[in-house]
Amino acid sequence: MTPAGSERRRRRAVAAAFLLPALVLLGALVVYPIGFSVHRSLYDRTGDRPVGLDNYAALLDDAAIRTALANTAVWVVLAPAVATALGLVFAVLTERVRWGTAFKLVVFMPMAISMLAAGIVFRLVYEQDPERGVANAVWVGVHDTFAPASAFPRARPRPDAALLPDPGGGFVTRTPVRAGVPVLLPLVGVPPEALPDGTRPARPAAAEPGRVTGTAWQDFTRGGGGRRDAVDPGEPGYAGMRIEAVRDGTVVASARARPDGTFTLPAAAAGAVLRLPASNFAEPYAGVAWLGPTLVTPAVIGAYVWMWAGFAMVLIGAGLAAVPRELLEAARVDGANEWQVFRRITVPLLAPVLAVVLVTLVINVMKIFDLVFVIAPGSVQDDANVLALQLYRTAFGPDADQGVGSAIAVLLLVLVVPVMLFNIRRMRKEASR
Repeated sequence: MTPAGSERRRRRAVAAAFLLPALVLLGALVVYPIGFSVHRSLYDRTGDRPVGLDNYAALLDDAAIRTALANTAVWVVLAPAVATALGLVFAVLTERVRWGTAFKLVVFMPMAISMLAAGIVFRLVYEQDPERGVANAVWVGVHDTFAPASAFPRARPRPDAALLPDPGGGFVTRTPVRAGVPVLLPLVGVPPEALPDGTRPARPAAAEPGRVTGTAWQDFTRGGGGRRDAVDPGEPGYAGMRIEAVRDGTVVASARARPDGTFTLPAAAAGAVLRLPASNFAEPYAGVAWLGPTLVTPAVIGAYVWMWAGFAMVLIGAGLAAVPRELLEAARVDGANEWQVFRRITVPLLAPVLAVVLVTLVINVMKIFDLVFVIAPGSVQDDANVLALQLYRTAFGPDADQGVGSAIAVLLLVLVVPVMLFNIRRMRKEASR
């Protein structure tokens, strides 16, 4: 053997010696589990009786698996696209501000948090109670700015009181009112802490000739001892309550109660019945059911985008740094505006980087599990189900069937392989340029 041939064999042996540990690990952690999963998917739940492709046929008949497939498709379409788009926007905009580095640090910081921790955080963010959930606190705040909530959602008259339920909601007086005769509108049921700010102790309204006056108040004395249908000391007025005078179905006058519950209506109200409209008793706006059956999947995708937009931003920012600045400046000199520069030059030049980010995130979301498992409550977990979660529930749940679970694992592998092959092919093309 020639010295050159001997040297080549020695180099191959050294290379094989270095590769052997990695190959052993690859076989033990990747190849063997894949082979075992394929083999196990051909047996029943006990693993003793071969069933052929029956487990795969069962996947088509299982409604939970069909839901998981549909939700996984939603994830694949939305999550990578939104995260990549946000990363692109952040990367481009942060180049133009002095504090861009600090902004990138803040956006990338969620990547340092585990999926489990992020799931716990967003489970609290999406709480239905606005006192606890940040998302609903903001939403309710915006809503109440344009449509203020009622201060008296649980107010109601006592049985046999002077007020009757109104067919349209709210309450009306039993008889028409007269000018110069004060009207009493007693209600109960509002906790003291829920009364509007500025509420004062109620007082009887004074009679005014030619006008209808009255008092709307909480007819309840704390500690007992108060008189029914009478304004007692310490009983609070219903500040801001709307009172309408209605005649023949038409509102002829209206007023708001003062801080002490008193109100005054013009002479036009005489002979009409008084109505406390339903708007006084509307339940406070409770916000959006982020973790309800309809929005749970978009809500969990929002948590994922919060985590991975920083990853996309960093990779795209690195690609953006390599874009020749003279091309951008030449386009601006030729009269292109910033949107045209971004759409016709920046994005095409970043296409290889965008493809890397997009494909990486697609592979990542196809095996998403922990965010869905932690954020989605048990009552809607079926609605938020994805393939990886269904794999866990099927193979390790109370009614475990590892045959069907292995079939789901193989299905997940089959769905991921084309994306991986596309990525490998694209990387080879880039390397050959």
